[in-house]
Amino acid sequence: MEEQIPFTAPHQVDTDVATSIERVANKVKLITQAVKALHQERAQLEAKIEDAQKRIQHILSRLPDQSDTRQMNLLGDALTPTTPEDDNEPTTH
Repeated sequence: MEEQIPFTAPHQVDTDVATSIERVANKVKLITQAVKALHQERAQLEAKIEDAQKRIQHILSRLPDQSDTRQMNLLGDALTPTTPEDDNEPTTH
């Protein structure tokens, strides 16, 4: 018993191959677009990380040495200095 292979016209084979190639080309195009989008997103995230690292470094550079026991204002707002005698006065409410 011989298995019979159905006859397919050469034109039909060419059309099937062309359709498959077109389908694969469309998939490659979609993948390429997705990769480009991921590269852009990565670049944006790297820029955000770099900015955050710069902000952190700026804050760290403003911190006093460990031997300095004074209070530090990291926001840069003007602080009114408190004197120890003001803190100890009794209230008269």
